[in-house]
Amino acid sequence: MIKCSFCDKEIEFEGRASRNDTCPHCGRDLHCCLQCKFYDPGSYNECKEVSAERVVDKERANICEYFVLNGTKESKFGRKAMAKQALEDLFKKK
Repeated sequence: MIKCSFCDKEIEFEGRASRNDTCPHCGRDLHCCLQCKFYDPGSYNECKEVSAERVVDKERANICEYFVLNGTKESKFGRKAMAKQALEDLFKKK
């Protein structure tokens, strides 16, 4: 469950947000800087991910490869922890 940064309503969402996903309540883009866990108005280019390319319009959908939807499982645990957990699940004994 995540919260839309625009309308502040809860959205049931699983997996990764694609560039075309929108909020079912307000219709705004989900794959945009304002919805990303790395968005930070006080950081350089307003992004905590230092390798990300600059995105001018933070409210519109973009193709940033570092995008992580804020509030998702991936956002809470990060890519490294999720990859580690997936490997452990794959190789654990039954």
